[in-house]
Amino acid sequence: MPNVDFGGKTFTIDEDGFIDTFESWCPEWVQHVKKEEGIDELSEEHWKVIDVLQDYYKKNGIAPMVRVLSKVTGFKLKHIYELFPSGPGKGACKMAGLPKPTGCV
Repeated sequence: MPNVDFGGKTFTIDEDGFIDTFESWCPEWVQHVKKEEGIDELSEEHWKVIDVLQDYYKKNGIAPMVRVLSKVTGFKLKHIYELFPSGPGKGACKMAGLPKPTGCV
């Protein structure tokens, strides 16, 4: 697996750019993915999505379905796509340090 160096840290990633283990997640990872996703600044709404994804993953070992993410955050799916242009699976889960969700293209 390839490595990415960012913010003084080295991350091992898979072929889709997802971090190798959730335990490797740190704020520097968020900054790296933010840059790759073309997001200038992270708002409280970005962090709310990231926190919900991480909490759900810690409890269930998988990423939540999109409708669950939308319900728990209170954000419409369209708004989640505005926050994470590559989508909740690819962009938000990647930023949260989760593995690539099944069914994510």
